[in-house]
Amino acid sequence: MPGVDKALIIWLLDLVGIGVFALSGALMAVRLRQTLVTASFFALVTGVGGGSVRDLLIGAPVFWVHDGAIAAMCIAIAVVVWVTPERWWRGQLLEWADAVGLAGYAVFGTAKAIAWGVPPAPALLMGVITGCVGGTIRDVLAGVPSIIMRPEVYVTAAALASGLFLLLEWLGTGTAVAAIVGALAGFSLRGAAIHWSLGLPAYRGAKSG
Repeated sequence: MPGVDKALIIWLLDLVGIGVFALSGALMAVRLRQTLVTASFFALVTGVGGGSVRDLLIGAPVFWVHDGAIAAMCIAIAVVVWVTPERWWRGQLLEWADAVGLAGYAVFGTAKAIAWGVPPAPALLMGVITGCVGGTIRDVLAGVPSIIMRPEVYVTAAALASGLFLLLEWLGTGTAVAAIVGALAGFSLRGAAIHWSLGLPAYRGAKSG
């Protein structure tokens, strides 16, 4: 994509992923009628959870530990959610915020893994981990069934975003194009799953004769 700095695109995907995951964590806390401290904690661990696990696995410095602005942004998002009227956050905003974070963060996680010398197949998995772990931590802390334990299309959407990004990079489209198309594809699949309740078939076991 001429005139577009690929590093800027990747950085923006990182910020979007962190921000909307932090938003989803804060929303979960306020829906559970928790305190501002709890909402801030939910926002932080949801925002940085997947990226932290990714960095530990690829041997990179854990990103937010070396950038105080990340934690400050997550806490600021929690404060905004906690002090604003509840009607602003009704409906499926949590699910849609999570979908945006899932797609953007999956692509960023894969791109960072590749930059650290991880081969394509494990890099794809690093993208899935980056996109899915934050939401999983949020659900576990909230005591609700984790999204990855339900048949809804979720991990598959993260894998689509990461896989398409890798494929387009291999085809030579450029990092910026690959990142945008991959993230949009992952978001579209997850959005379709939210809108139409799409899910994968669950294991039913062998039928008795």
